[in-house]
Amino acid sequence: MTYDAAVSSDPIRFAPGMERPEPNEAQTIDGLIETLTGIAKTTFEHSGHATRGVHAKSHGVLTGELQVLDGLPPTLAQGLFAHHARYPVMMRLSTIPGDILDDWVSTPRGLAIKVLGVDGPRLAGSEQDNTQDFVLANAPAFSAPNAQKFLGSLQMVAKTTDRLDAVKHAVSAVASVTEQVLEAFGTKSPTVVTLGGQPRTHILGETFYSQAPMLYGPYIAKLAVVPVSPQLVALSGAALDMPGHPDALRDAVVDYFRHHAAEWEIRIQLCTDLDTMPIEDASVVWSEEQSPYITVARLTAPMQDAWEKPKIEAIDEGMSFSPWHCLAAHRPLGSIMRARNSTYQSSARFRATRNGCPIGEPRHASLRQQQEETLDTALAESFPASDPPATSVPHKNVGIG
Repeated sequence: MTYDAAVSSDPIRFAPGMERPEPNEAQTIDGLIETLTGIAKTTFEHSGHATRGVHAKSHGVLTGELQVLDGLPPTLAQGLFAHHARYPVMMRLSTIPGDILDDWVSTPRGLAIKVLGVDGPRLAGSEQDNTQDFVLANAPAFSAPNAQKFLGSLQMVAKTTDRLDAVKHAVSAVASVTEQVLEAFGTKSPTVVTLGGQPRTHILGETFYSQAPMLYGPYIAKLAVVPVSPQLVALSGAALDMPGHPDALRDAVVDYFRHHAAEWEIRIQLCTDLDTMPIEDASVVWSEEQSPYITVARLTAPMQDAWEKPKIEAIDEGMSFSPWHCLAAHRPLGSIMRARNSTYQSSARFRATRNGCPIGEPRHASLRQQQEETLDTALAESFPASDPPATSVPHKNVGIG
């Protein structure tokens, strides 16, 4: 697959002074860790199984491939996307709350991607790893501008953790109607959506965004994953029957991948104006007229069992996803991203300790060998080659750590 777009304007080069941590940011992060741990403890006490403080419920675990486009111009050929190459990936679809809810309580959706066998300079503390994670949600901007504001929202949401489903159903029903009214007037409320106003639609029809910025080599960017295969595009905004089906989203994902493959484009939006595309305010939607999202890679997943035990144990239980599992060329930027570093580490430690299941980055060769034996065949059957095959990148120590 070959690049065929143009970068519309000169992107801004990052300089360290562009990040401006708040004076009390360390205390805010401590508050986030305490609140997220509290959510996790509450759900653990009631279920006996430790889950993530956010994005607790999974709706599918997938394996697939990321293929970097050939011929990217120097501005876009950065980090993971520096060369035309193929990488195995693992993906996890989720919803945002920290407790396991009936899917009728419709909340924002997430997609986490772990790219395997990625070589290159890494952030301090991850030198022994060779993965690149992208943690995404189905809105172009975050619900709060910074970590301090997010802590206030999270503390409010934490008070509803593990409450009676009937109460949450009622809140969700009211929120859904409110959100429909707001959207009719061309707006959207992140708070309403978070409290259960997410439309009850198919999760595979969503476009997912990094929401907050990251380094893109010397530049600053946001990332989006956009469905492009016809079967996925047809699911955009498609209503999903949820009442009486507590796992309707998972059932829908499993049914889809039983019959279809899937293809997305990975697109990059470069920062071209710090005033209108701020680093520290993650709630600002960057204008696509000012800087459009440009395709840099293709993400594919073949037909597969999207909820099989080995993948659940390996990906859902045995791994954590964090934007800080990354190359130095894609270091996360801004208040929300900085807060995710230690909070995600704390969440992973909590799950590992309570569940007695080690959580780590893929390292061993066994999973890599197993995946390669099945992935090339499955992709060839699901996506007949229309371009010359990409260069396969050698992967070292790929597997479950």
